[in-house]
Amino acid sequence: MNRKELLQSFLDEDAADRDITTQTLLENSYVSARIEARDDMVLSGIEECIELFGLVGVAALPNKKDGDRAEPYEVILRLHGRVHSILSAERSALNLLGRMSGIATAANAAGNLAREINDHVRVAGTRKTAPGLRYFDKKAISAGGGLPHRYDLEEAFLIKDTHRSFLDVGEAVRRCRAAFPKKVIDCEVESVDDALRAAEAGADTIMFDNMGPEKIAEAISALKAAGLREKVMLEISGGIRADTISAFKGLDIDIISMGSLTHSVACADVSLEIE
Repeated sequence: MNRKELLQSFLDEDAADRDITTQTLLENSYVSARIEARDDMVLSGIEECIELFGLVGVAALPNKKDGDRAEPYEVILRLHGRVHSILSAERSALNLLGRMSGIATAANAAGNLAREINDHVRVAGTRKTAPGLRYFDKKAISAGGGLPHRYDLEEAFLIKDTHRSFLDVGEAVRRCRAAFPKKVIDCEVESVDDALRAAEAGADTIMFDNMGPEKIAEAISALKAAGLREKVMLEISGGIRADTISAFKGLDIDIISMGSLTHSVACADVSLEIE
């Protein structure tokens, strides 16, 4: 489904055209409303809110754009339309805006912490997204200043331990390169030797998976000694959270991938108020 179809499916899921409470209690008068922040947050999902309300005939005028910061009680969007329509799309819009802004806020905070490691490291998401929401989750990471990372299984190679159980890491990289020469090859490693073999075989990114800072530092030194460091991107992954990023301070790495940005997201608090 394209984005419009996805958004329409959210309204359909909520039976937006059959809101028995609103339709029973309220005359369908023309009103104005606002959506406002209740927390400090980095915003994402504003475009989606405009589209959702547009699908039910409500004009949504943004005061902010994706990537902007909002303070408590700051107005994000102003709405103009029939009250039945506004309330029919309210929950779908707030759910998506809250989730996406929560992800963007977390990505932004993690990026600020990551800059204490070195001046070029970037935070990235993973495929640990909610089913059906990957497009929105990845977009929110970007709004927060992070990298969306691999969108699906076809976009790039990611050689994992499950693959390496069947063949040597170097052979795995060579097979991938031969099959799709232009695809990026990201290879998980769990030892210094595997990092060297993957780099020698031509991997684009070496992903240190669940490796401690001392072991990663050893691997980076080995790659530099072999003249391979500048030929690869270096990524750390595996259960990394905001409160553990500082453990990697000073390492010459390029990417920190964090599943927690999307699998453990705390939704930002946003509210709709009729004026």
